[in-house]
Amino acid sequence: MSDYRSAGVDIDAGDRAVELMKRHIEGTRNAGVIGEIGAFGGLFKLNLKGMKEPVLVSGTDGVGTKLKLAFAMDIHDTVGIDCVAMCVNDVISMGATPLFFLDYIAIDKLDPYKVEKIVKGICEGCKQSRSALIGGETAEMPGFYSSGEYDIAGFAVGLVDREDVIDGTRVSSGDVLIGLPSSGFHSNGFSLIRKILEENEIDLRDSVPGVSNSIGLELLTPTKIYVEAIEKLRTLCSVKAIAHITGGGILENVNRILPEGLKCEIFTDSWRIPPIIDYIVKLGDVERREAFRTFNMGIGMIIVVSRADVGKTLEGLKEYHPVEIGAILHGKGGVVFCERG
Repeated sequence: MSDYRSAGVDIDAGDRAVELMKRHIEGTRNAGVIGEIGAFGGLFKLNLKGMKEPVLVSGTDGVGTKLKLAFAMDIHDTVGIDCVAMCVNDVISMGATPLFFLDYIAIDKLDPYKVEKIVKGICEGCKQSRSALIGGETAEMPGFYSSGEYDIAGFAVGLVDREDVIDGTRVSSGDVLIGLPSSGFHSNGFSLIRKILEENEIDLRDSVPGVSNSIGLELLTPTKIYVEAIEKLRTLCSVKAIAHITGGGILENVNRILPEGLKCEIFTDSWRIPPIIDYIVKLGDVERREAFRTFNMGIGMIIVVSRADVGKTLEGLKEYHPVEIGAILHGKGGVVFCERG
């Protein structure tokens, strides 16, 4: 006699995973959440008070091959933060306030305790971004993923008044670029990182010059969530553009916010590249422009403000360690990397 368990899907384990998740999910509830986890959809009540033309901003992403390191290290409570961060950092770059998040976890064999760790990380990311986890899906897919492996994706929704959307259209010559430091590689470039480690036969337990953690632990440092920093920034001045330095590195993501007829200079000697990034770039002999096109190089967010607002921005965000890293100029050429010298 056949049943679902004999095909590799354990419904009882799924139920147990949901029970373990609930205490973490409860900690992400906010005023907009309606109902409980377990319905066919997540309900959220919008507060539109004081908004002239409310606009929903959505973002979706995953963690990518950084998950391979989580498998190798058997550490599963940080990658959920990455998943949330990659989504909400995109949403806030448009000027929106994150409201809620949904996740999708696909796994070869459902281990309730492993899934709980993953969701615990997702909930921590939601708390950091002041988002509610209002739903999700855990799919057990035997034969689809290798033993012990899984994938994570997420979906964030935020809200902004249309007149407050930040889209880069007001960027002009003379404006200044301010960088907010990253916590490391965040969640991009890991296919290249893993290739470099494998080619050089580097053990994840090895140490990195300048850091106390092993290479594996340092690489699993979660993506920084910038919700609080950007929220404070918007009270300080009129923000002209925000670039989340994600896939495509500094080069591609700053290009996305440059209007026609403008270029920018980025002074690469204005901040300190984190030791783990410097180590991997040198180990792999990654060409300079390629490094800035693949990795964030230590800058997770780049903000564009007018020259008149630089002082108040640097002072108002000092707890987030902002750095003036470049300037907008007339001309063509996109992003130009140079030294202030």
